Amino acid sequence: MFLEAIYHRPRKNWSYAYDGNTVHLRIRTKKDDMTEVFALTGDKYIWEQTMEYIPMKRLASDELFDYWECEVQPPYRRLKYGFLLQQGHEKRWMTEYGFLKEPPENPDRLFEFPYINPADVFTTPEWVKDAVFYQIFPERFANGDPGNDPEGTLAWGSAEPTRANFFGGDLQGVMDHLDHLTELGINAIYFTPLFKATTNHKYDTEDYMEIDPQFGDKETLKKLVDLCHERGIRVMMDAVFNHAGRTFAPFVDVQKNGENSKYKDWFYIRSLPLEVVDGIPTYDTFSFEPLMPKLNTHNPEVKEYLLKTAEYWTREIGIDGWRLDVASEVGHQFWREFRQVVKNANPEAYILGEVWHESSVWLEGDQFDAVMNYPFTYAVMDFFIHHSVDAEKFSFMLGKQLAGYPLQATEVAFNLLDSHDTPRLLTIADGDKRLMKLAALFQFTYFGTPCIYYGDEIGMEGGQDPGCRKCMVWDENEQDKELFSFYKRMIKLRKEHSALRTGSFKFLLAENQGGKLVYQREDENGSIILFMNNDKATQSLTVPVYEQTWSDLWNEGETFKAHKGQLTVKLPAYGFAILKAMQS
Repeated sequence: MFLEAIYHRPRKNWSYAYDGNTVHLRIRTKKDDMTEVFALTGDKYIWEQTMEYIPMKRLASDELFDYWECEVQPPYRRLKYGFLLQQGHEKRWMTEYGFLKEPPENPDRLFEFPYINPADVFTTPEWVKDAVFYQIFPERFANGDPGNDPEGTLAWGSAEPTRANFFGGDLQGVMDHLDHLTELGINAIYFTPLFKATTNHKYDTEDYMEIDPQFGDKETLKKLVDLCHERGIRVMMDAVFNHAGRTFAPFVDVQKNGENSKYKDWFYIRSLPLEVVDGIPTYDTFSFEPLMPKLNTHNPEVKEYLLKTAEYWTREIGIDGWRLDVASEVGHQFWREFRQVVKNANPEAYILGEVWHESSVWLEGDQFDAVMNYPFTYAVMDFFIHHSVDAEKFSFMLGKQLAGYPLQATEVAFNLLDSHDTPRLLTIADGDKRLMKLAALFQFTYFGTPCIYYGDEIGMEGGQDPGCRKCMVWDENEQDKELFSFYKRMIKLRKEHSALRTGSFKFLLAENQGGKLVYQREDENGSIILFMNNDKATQSLTVPVYEQTWSDLWNEGETFKAHKGQLTVKLPAYGFAILKAMQS
């Protein structure tokens, strides 16, 4: 028994309230070291009457460790707990103070979850679990009102995108094409910034209280939000609170008045005058971009201005969420106050942080509901697209992620495969739609909410920014209708089967040095197994099952029967099957 590998701490993803009555407990052990693990639980005030051993299940594994989990419903919301670790006949009890060879005599030195206080329970918006997001880069989606085009606007799609040119996309264009989103099955939109700014991407905010005239105005946005809500579509805006733009009035004042500006403490200024020396601005910025001065969100006036901004658009315009740009570079206290303001305006608002790495510090219930799940993106790309890892390694990458966050954060994670910041999915796949489809299918059948980058559904391609920001193709003769049908069917399948949205997840097969992958989603409404052959040759995939007959949800009418507790499916290169247990 390798005790050095065992880890638990009474907080974060290891011990947390999932809801007002339930605590989730997790513990890490050396991979394949334990045959059984139990949680020893009870109420500290009536220990003898409430003590019980609860079996723990293997939640996930990676190369080095197994992660075990159980749920406990303390009768009085208080919990004392330890762990019984078993390797064959050998047993150890783990307490907060160390390991014992015999059961602890009393609960004094066990771990403690003092009380499930309702105000401390990390609650995420229920609607996000059922959402399918569609990311729109407004300048490139559709030009619905040529009257608001900026000077020098090019004809739609007449040139390659650059970081400086304009094609006239606007909010009216989005309204004109809501039927496209409805037909596809979209029920949530994520807009990159809409606030007044000078660039085509609008991440250099000039005025946080105005919509950019190129896109429309407040009334236009309100009309769009109302039309979306009538169709059951939620709307999420982009909040650029890490930095503003060079034309932001307070920054203009500092440029003009220097040391005498009353706004000089709104920014992080190292020296005056404001200038760029050897490529480095004398003030903090996003990256080293002089157009984007970093805001001092610790300054009370800055904080008040930005929080009022968030409250206004949430309450008055009725948006349903915020995506927070460069969220990891803003102070945690600002985000805590941001959450309070936004949730007071709309308790069901979705707060999504842009964090590209491990994010547990933001996901404890006091800041974000979720983050943009780039570790998921990397894992999917490595396995399905680049083939740089095998199925087993892919399962380890995801297993570590599953164990790293509370379940409620995992359930609403923002799972993307590409965006305005990355090459397009089909381009990364070198135009191979088979690989693209496998990656997207996994995205739509895994924990979290999937997001489609505009145009992926009709086969648009494009490299790194600005190549990924081409004008949406509206000529039906140039759209990939077969790919659109695939996305449409995939979304419909996700909506029809709750197990694909909120059910449990388990790998049944993840091949070492190969591409065979099988996993199961299951809830009270049914059990679904997904078979994927991420290999260039035809393969047979076999997994143990209990049910005798399974129907193929994709190839309707085809059924499979288990034999001696095993189910075998033969798949072509880069093929898949989606089987559901038939009622006996």
